[in-house]
Amino acid sequence: MHIERKIPIAIERYLLNAALVVALGLLYAPLLMYWYDGWLEKSISIEHEYFSHGLIGLPFAAYITWTLRSQWSQLPNISHPAGAILLLIGGLCYGSGLSDLVNLSFPIVLAGLCLWLKGIPGLRVQKWPLIFVALATPTHLPYLIEPLAFPLQKFIASVAGFILVQFNLNVTVEQVYLFVNGQIVEVAPHCAGLKMLFTSLYVGLMLLYWTGIASDRTKSILFLLSAATISVVANIIRNTLLTLFHGTGQDGLFHWLHDSWGGDLYSALMLGLLVVLINWIQNNTANEPQAQTH
Repeated sequence: MHIERKIPIAIERYLLNAALVVALGLLYAPLLMYWYDGWLEKSISIEHEYFSHGLIGLPFAAYITWTLRSQWSQLPNISHPAGAILLLIGGLCYGSGLSDLVNLSFPIVLAGLCLWLKGIPGLRVQKWPLIFVALATPTHLPYLIEPLAFPLQKFIASVAGFILVQFNLNVTVEQVYLFVNGQIVEVAPHCAGLKMLFTSLYVGLMLLYWTGIASDRTKSILFLLSAATISVVANIIRNTLLTLFHGTGQDGLFHWLHDSWGGDLYSALMLGLLVVLINWIQNNTANEPQAQTH
């Protein structure tokens, strides 16, 4: 009799899970396909390209959720009222027709489902996947941040000009403009390295989770600060090379590094440094004392 009672419960649970997956797929598969097409083909707005780290971040979030399926299934089926509220908000955002709200409805609905199905414990279990989904969701936030990047643009232009002067090039720097041999190069907001900074910090979070260092506050802060520094330095070097290529008439190299696969290769090499960095931090820094739990 015990087995006969258990089978319907199991079937009901799996049917519910399957129905939720199908519903989410029908609602958000077109949206996710639009994101991926925009990131891969660069047919999406420049601001949305800032979130292209979602190419690897969203599958990584799905992988984490899969690895946590045992913990998830062991949680009691309890609902938190905030889950219904988030689902309602997510539904309103999805139906608004406004691009940012439609996009944001995805992490909101996912968080709402966690609360509705498993309560606060469910939200805690799925904390990291939800973080990776939220940080990969395209919005116009970079558009609001770009005006604040002007000091960074000036700093990059100044440093790039200083480096080029050391190679006996005739360089003049005015604000965010570099003049080299009669050619002008602008360190535009999109060239200030914000996209690579976002990507570096996002990949840094992925590495922190993957290596288990995320639970160590000191190592995590050290790594993220170092990742940000590497990103800024790499962008200064890139802008210096672009100015050199353009100022010396090497247009082929300029376009290769600026808007061709050379830029992707440069970014990949820089991200590879983060792997080296986190391995070094993991092996050469002391562990943070863990608090006692009761």
